[in-house]
Amino acid sequence: MSFSFFKPSRPKTPQEVARFIKDSLMALDTKTVVEVKALEKAMEEVEKNFVIMRCMLIGDAEVEPNADQVSQLVEEICKECVIDLLIHKLPVLGWEARKDLVLCWSILLKQKVGTTYCCVQYIENHFELLDFLVVCYDNKEIAVNCGTMLRECIKFPTLAKYILESACFELFFKFVELPNFDVASDAFSTFKDLLTKHGNIVSNFLGAHYVEFFDRYETLLTSSNYVTRRQSLKLLSEFLLESPNSQIMKRYILEVRNMKVMMTLLKDSSKNIQLSAFHIFKVFVANPNKPREIKVILAKNHEKLLELLHDLSPGKGAEDEQYEEEKELIIKEIERVSRLQHLAR
Repeated sequence: MSFSFFKPSRPKTPQEVARFIKDSLMALDTKTVVEVKALEKAMEEVEKNFVIMRCMLIGDAEVEPNADQVSQLVEEICKECVIDLLIHKLPVLGWEARKDLVLCWSILLKQKVGTTYCCVQYIENHFELLDFLVVCYDNKEIAVNCGTMLRECIKFPTLAKYILESACFELFFKFVELPNFDVASDAFSTFKDLLTKHGNIVSNFLGAHYVEFFDRYETLLTSSNYVTRRQSLKLLSEFLLESPNSQIMKRYILEVRNMKVMMTLLKDSSKNIQLSAFHIFKVFVANPNKPREIKVILAKNHEKLLELLHDLSPGKGAEDEQYEEEKELIIKEIERVSRLQHLAR
């Protein structure tokens, strides 16, 4: 006859898990945070509950997640407004708790309850939560965690559209140049996703905010920071030359100011920046409908431009052969424009 003094603990239901997470996060109030022992105990509860949430959503080495339980947990988290607490309590969470939250965040967003992305819908009704995550780039302790969570949000068109059109979007022009390299790099990754994930949304945004956006973007292209110049130039190529943005590109290459920026970058001390600048500069030159002002600038600077282009070479290889062909065509077009401008005098 066997005796057991310890009964195995009953697995918690999704409803209990959601409630325990909510209660433990709410315990991290102002009074608790300033009392060391009370804070330590509250943090332990949060971390314990986050581990339970992680195991229920992701499973562990022994148990696969149960689809019904996952769905119920997500529904309860939305019903109990736990999403608000998960985001607003981020600044006071410990490293382990933040790590578990980031792991769970993607699953929470992607999980459907019926036909609805429950957590995404919740955020759509509380867009201020996205503003909070963006502003958290100013807090280097949690900036990268918030950045990862933001990029998961940006996968959903409605959430990406909100951030693009919100006042907080302008903050990215500051965040990508923050002195902390890890934070600035993460901010740029989020900035890039916002401008490349949803072509039609981005195209509409750029069309509606063309002047303001490219005024700000020029500050990145002309930054004294090499990494900022290189990343922003590469990103400009990506979103400007995408098919949904063809009208934006046509407008961009009609402006002398933009071409002058590319001409300056052709003289950059970095070969990588020179080559990236060439791939945008060539579109100005190859445009069959170049405005007179563009032609005048090309003709006036043709000697310096030809010298720069002749010296610019990426190396050897199939792609480099294509580059050399394009470069020859651009050189010939600059020479042609220069001759015609000379004859027109």
